[in-house]
Amino acid sequence: MPLRMDTPLPSLDGGTDWFNSEPITDESLKGHPVLIHFWSISCGICKESLPDVNRWIEKYKPQGLQIISVHMPRQESDTKVEDVKEAIDYWEVKQPCVVDNWHEITNRFENKFVPAYYLFDAEHKLRHFQAGEKAIKMVEPVIERVMKAQAVTE
Repeated sequence: MPLRMDTPLPSLDGGTDWFNSEPITDESLKGHPVLIHFWSISCGICKESLPDVNRWIEKYKPQGLQIISVHMPRQESDTKVEDVKEAIDYWEVKQPCVVDNWHEITNRFENKFVPAYYLFDAEHKLRHFQAGEKAIKMVEPVIERVMKAQAVTE
């Protein structure tokens, strides 16, 4: 079962490789809403959603939203870091992306799905979880609400 609402943001320690940034620390995320996005190179829906995630970066990063992708291998062939890097380049992934070949991060999130989105508020409490084919459309309205609430408290 995925995390329950109000669960604190789990640590992102344990990934095998980071792309588009140095490893992200809990301290560097402090005070920011955070969207954790699980995906896999063997998931067609995941790859199709990457341009939407890039759009969210352009729209919400200036407002403080931090988006981090976690590559969660679903099969042995997904563990080839070179293939993950190639997909990141091909799909022009802009956000920090950690490769979780040992499922350390995935297990902390109790995640079993790709694509999957975990949205945490600025206090790092889980505010929304969505997974699957229609997740991309269902997450953005919740991002809007979290960002509006963030703006009110500033």
